[in-house]
Amino acid sequence: HVQLVESGGGSVQAGGSLRLSCAASGYTYNRNCMAWFRQAPGKEREGVAVIDSRGRTNYADSVKGRFTISKDKAKNTLYLQMNSLKPEDTAMYYCAADQLIGCVVAVSATPGFIYRGQGTQVTVS
Repeated sequence: HVQLVESGGGSVQAGGSLRLSCAASGYTYNRNCMAWFRQAPGKEREGVAVIDSRGRTNYADSVKGRFTISKDKAKNTLYLQMNSLKPEDTAMYYCAADQLIGCVVAVSATPGFIYRGQGTQVTVS
């Protein structure tokens, strides 16, 4: 049984920072792709960042230079460090995982990953 549990969301002022965490269990952690995607009210889901088993990463243009995805293999935890937050970053953020070859090529495909968590809300004012 695969389980992804996000935490770390909250409300911050523009220019602030947050770090999201995603605890993964029941999953072959080291062999797979993990990602963050988001969805704002009334908008389509948007891939934010992806990391593969080799640690290669890719980001949506809207967050490049501000967000950093990483993972702690020992803790089976995925992170998203978000700096210089903007009001347009306000959304529900989801952790996602899948088994794919070349998953870092298309960050836009990450909302379609087979496993996802319940989400954590980020609000920037």
